[in-house]
Amino acid sequence: MKILFQRDTWQEIYYSLKNNKLRTFLTMIGVGWGMFLYVVLLGASKGVENGFNKAFAGFATNSIFMWAQNTSIPYSGFPKGRVMNLHTSDIPYLQNKIPEVQYISPRNSKGGRFGSAISIVRLDKKGNYTIYGDYPIGDLISKKKLTYGRYINDADITGNKNVVVIGNEVYEALFDSKKHENPIGQNISIKGIYFTVIGVFKVASNGPRMESDNSVFIPFTTFNKMFNNGDVSDMFAIVGKDNVELSTIETQVKNALKEKYQVSPEDDNAYGSFNLGKEFKKLTGFLSGMQLLTIVVGTLTIVAGVIAISNILLITVKERTQEIGIRRALGAKPSEVRNQILLESVVITLSSGLIGFILGILLLMLLNAATQNNENFPFYNPSVNYGNVFLALLVMLFLGLVIGLIPAQRAVKIRPIEALRTE
Repeated sequence: MKILFQRDTWQEIYYSLKNNKLRTFLTMIGVGWGMFLYVVLLGASKGVENGFNKAFAGFATNSIFMWAQNTSIPYSGFPKGRVMNLHTSDIPYLQNKIPEVQYISPRNSKGGRFGSAISIVRLDKKGNYTIYGDYPIGDLISKKKLTYGRYINDADITGNKNVVVIGNEVYEALFDSKKHENPIGQNISIKGIYFTVIGVFKVASNGPRMESDNSVFIPFTTFNKMFNNGDVSDMFAIVGKDNVELSTIETQVKNALKEKYQVSPEDDNAYGSFNLGKEFKKLTGFLSGMQLLTIVVGTLTIVAGVIAISNILLITVKERTQEIGIRRALGAKPSEVRNQILLESVVITLSSGLIGFILGILLLMLLNAATQNNENFPFYNPSVNYGNVFLALLVMLFLGLVIGLIPAQRAVKIRPIEALRTE
């Protein structure tokens, strides 16, 4: 430790590095590039993860979407091809039978992908759009960003109210958006029936989308009364409780419905479904794998750079043979020579790593500034875990000491007489 506080030690290191500027610079590039790559890749992968988390914010990722189809197997006296339906009366039945279900939200729709678009009129303006019948709980499945007003509430459902929440494209088509006309309380006509606008929403373009800005939402009960649907629902959004396997819930729900409506247990066509939780797990697994790959690639690059330092120091030791011989002849101990070389290795390694770290952080800051307000780009707040960076610096320090032992031991083995004879 005494060598660390000796002025001569640091002067020798300074002059050694100064006399070999190009070699030292090229050596430092290897380690610095490794740390730079490590920081940037780790931060970028975190930025992608944050981007996807932001895109899925307000969306129930532990959900299953289920709809009814046709039977494909004759069963219990019923023929093949029987048309199945989902009913709102199925909701309490499923919740009582499957306690792992947190809540179920039914939804109906007309227009767009679900048939002919519905004509919506306001004064002399009109357009064809998709209309949804929804419950307030539906907003918990896919949270909508409201720019005006509110979403459907329980009073709208129980009162079968003629109220509507419209998408931003509908608002721009039917109202004077350039003058920021307030649509709340205004009336629009849907199939000749007047509805009062209570809200305007905008859908994020970079996240999962159950709906679009060219759609409108009315209370589920009003929708079914308007289209004479009884209690039939086109789709159930089923959200599972935390830490529950969604695939199990998916199977249990289908089996429960098959049992209730006398469908063959082997019939896989009667009810269709999409397990969003399963797909989301695949995505998060991919992001975790990408971060792991980043750590491996960055670490290997750092190791390669540190090994290059050892090779450079070996050359340096050979060039300084006479110098080392003179020091030994003047009484320098082998430990002092060894520590000198080791310290040079550590100084080069740490200074290179710190430079690479600083440059990497600066690049991440530039990336963050460039993408911060871009909602359409799945990249947000690229950052690094400083614990991982500190660990990488410790690994670099350790490797610098270990790798530095090779040229240090070679320097120690130099005999003063042989060194003095070297030209």
